[in-house]
Amino acid sequence: MKLAYFDCFAGAGGDMIVGALLDAGCDFAALQAELAKLDLPSCSLRTEKVHRAGLAGTRFIVGFDPAGQPHRHPSDILSLIDRAGLSARSSEMAKRIFTRLAEVEAKVHHIGAEEVHFHEVGAVDSIADIVGSCVAIDLLGIEAVQCSPIPLGSGMLKCDHGIMPVPAPATAELLADVPIATTDIQGEATTPTAAAILTTLSESFGAMPAMLIGAVGYGAGSRDSADIPNLLRVFIGQADEAGNADSVVELSANIDDCTGEILGSTIGRLLSAGCLDAWITPAVMKKSRPAWVLSALCHVGDVQAIEGIIFSETTTFGIRRTTCLRSKLIRGIETVETCYGPIRVKVGRSAGGEVTASPEFEDCQAAATTHHVPVREVLSAAQESYRHRKGT
Repeated sequence: MKLAYFDCFAGAGGDMIVGALLDAGCDFAALQAELAKLDLPSCSLRTEKVHRAGLAGTRFIVGFDPAGQPHRHPSDILSLIDRAGLSARSSEMAKRIFTRLAEVEAKVHHIGAEEVHFHEVGAVDSIADIVGSCVAIDLLGIEAVQCSPIPLGSGMLKCDHGIMPVPAPATAELLADVPIATTDIQGEATTPTAAAILTTLSESFGAMPAMLIGAVGYGAGSRDSADIPNLLRVFIGQADEAGNADSVVELSANIDDCTGEILGSTIGRLLSAGCLDAWITPAVMKKSRPAWVLSALCHVGDVQAIEGIIFSETTTFGIRRTTCLRSKLIRGIETVETCYGPIRVKVGRSAGGEVTASPEFEDCQAAATTHHVPVREVLSAAQESYRHRKGT
């Protein structure tokens, strides 16, 4: 699996993410061609090699005329991305980031998501940074993103809303349930744009995983400090199977006044929205009432959207969050031939080799219906065929 690990030792900005990916080998001409499809007014792109506290890096610079730039709504930006004709993966990632930003801004300002006016993140440079990050990840063939704990900085900052504390309110919301690194950096170390990109796309936050490094890139910010190099480092390479672990968030809610039909429907919605798993557990609550515990497992960047589904679909008044470290087997699909036709088998492997294999139940069920036999016979045939092929 090709992995990008962002080492935010001095924080991160949207331009630093793009700069790091360019420095690690992303072709600038290809990136420029994709961003040109957005048809952003008066937009020009360039890069330059710079030094920050003695270390070299790539700075990604977006030039534009700020005069007459509109304050864009979320729907304006999503339409802009849809019209651009980017790759499906680049488009999907970028729209997820802007949707997450809209939800956070709506929460901070206590308004509806469609009422949000994107100020800084709706400007040409922020759009180019967000979409550019997604395009670069796609161009490099990166399959997964992980990230270090994120430093915030300290003090106050000036933005379109006035003077704000560091981190900016939107950044603070975006980094909920994300490990934070302590730092002596004065000012804003991590911008809302970077926080949105990293928390939406990263599968986990923590120490660098075991991986075979193929490239290292440094993206430079605009400031230069003698103390800490104002750079974002990215490692790109193949993840070692033994290091296939991540962190996820488990959401739980106790419910004693909701019907089984509603809970079943809610689980379906949660899974469709991207939950890794969702389930209910029987419980007994106060006053000896029989109840259910509704649980959902999701990535950090999906927490707010999943909580929104639980609140809107059920009668709960509160949801608990628990961050969990998860070890995973490397998954693969193989197809075996049986007397009932081809059946897919899900195979789990670790660094030590194959651990488990299980026929896909839906395939077995369909074959059983076609051949008018019990599904257990198809399952048995698929398992026997797989064992025979493996010589066990």
